[in-house]
Amino acid sequence: MKRAAGILMPISSLPGKYGIGCFSEEAYRFVDFLQRAGQSCWQILPIHPTGYGDSPYQSFSTYAGNPYFIDLEKLIEEGVLEEVECSSLYFGENERDIDYKTLYENRFILLRKAYERSRISQNPAYQQFIAEHEWWLSDYALFMALKEFFDGAAWHEWPEDIRLRYGYALDHYRKELYFAIEFQMYLQFTFFEQYWALKRYANERGIAIIGDIPIYVAMDSAEVWANPKLFQLDGNNIPLAVAGVPPDGFSAKGQLWGNPLYRWEYHRETGYVWWLQRLQYVYRLYDVTRIDHFRGFDEYFSIPYGADSAVDGHWEKGPGMELFRIAEEKLGWHAVIAEDLGYVTDTVRQMVKESGFLSMKVLEFAFDSRDTGSVNDYLPHNYSENCVVYTGTHDNETLNGWLLSISEEERQMVRGYLCDWYTPLKFLHKPLISLAMGSKADLCIIPLQDYLGLDNHSRINTPSTVGMNWRWRVGKEELTDALQQEILDITMRYGRGKQNE
Repeated sequence: MKRAAGILMPISSLPGKYGIGCFSEEAYRFVDFLQRAGQSCWQILPIHPTGYGDSPYQSFSTYAGNPYFIDLEKLIEEGVLEEVECSSLYFGENERDIDYKTLYENRFILLRKAYERSRISQNPAYQQFIAEHEWWLSDYALFMALKEFFDGAAWHEWPEDIRLRYGYALDHYRKELYFAIEFQMYLQFTFFEQYWALKRYANERGIAIIGDIPIYVAMDSAEVWANPKLFQLDGNNIPLAVAGVPPDGFSAKGQLWGNPLYRWEYHRETGYVWWLQRLQYVYRLYDVTRIDHFRGFDEYFSIPYGADSAVDGHWEKGPGMELFRIAEEKLGWHAVIAEDLGYVTDTVRQMVKESGFLSMKVLEFAFDSRDTGSVNDYLPHNYSENCVVYTGTHDNETLNGWLLSISEEERQMVRGYLCDWYTPLKFLHKPLISLAMGSKADLCIIPLQDYLGLDNHSRINTPSTVGMNWRWRVGKEELTDALQQEILDITMRYGRGKQNE
């Protein structure tokens, strides 16, 4: 990969009407902003439907798109919604904050009206989409229709006949819920029609889309319900153990994610066919794929089901490089970022090296005693070229928030490394961004909040917490010409961009 730079910002954080960022004109304007700022990449994080806790890493599907990202204004242009219908509904008090409860209550009212007026079954493009995506869409659409039918209950709380997918029950509910199923298919058709249009626009302007493949899928997801043999479940499809990570400097009790673990011996026996299908899907969806929690493929942390923390978990052996050797053999080479953060062993380092994937470096970790990895791994003078450097990720504090949270001794380490004793603390994020930009890393990704110098009120996610995550949105007025020029200048200064005409 040639030397390049990009910005990390979820689709949901875009400005605009109706409560959440989406594939609206604001998304296209942000692509223009990136291009004029000399950027090459936009990292958007997972784009799947959000479930409990509003996290895209705990989705109802590993394939489906988030219906919240559908642009209502495009539906108005199509004539299936009226502007007064959209503007009359409440989407929250604060345009800088996503109110997921209100969004859930009101946005689907509009999407259902659009579906009912769409005559979608008569659209040849829709029929083609259904045929091409039937391998995942059929189960997903039925799953979501059933969730609505059972008042949002998780699938393992459904009646036994449909929970265990008895044939007669599947036939019954497919007939009973025909229009609810078609509504879910309509949402996916509309989502992907809009997503591909935005991606084409970005690619035509030299902007690559970086997306995520979460290592795990949510327990309450179409994939686990439809394919229980892939996971460590008992005869009643209840997990035997769940995923997480052990205690570290950031969390005394570790992180209890709760996702079911894979039955790796079964995946190996099938030639990893499910994983190959999943990887092939995301390789098409994104220009660069970030594989979440890459160390979990070497060893994964297994926590007894029902535990209230990760303290009693233990490490188990994963598939290692075997999966990725087979994937490259079957699918060819693709641009991949391996999220190799946290406690990284020599075997994980060897996997990253053998795979050829870009490793990840987080600048905050180089000066933070809470990090469980080797500080030397994150100091810029130790980087190789085959890596991507972040000031922080979506799971970290903003730079300014982090500078306020670390100890005075750690702040002095930062200043000593920068040889900067005079810049006021509230502006110290700027030389730190320069430090990342000037490193040898092939790719430098900066969260938009760090360019804006925002504090932890604008943090995207705090792991192991729920309620206030994934809510931040940027204000339209913050994406100024001055900010664009500042980003362009620093990108050009360190040889990571191309001057726009």
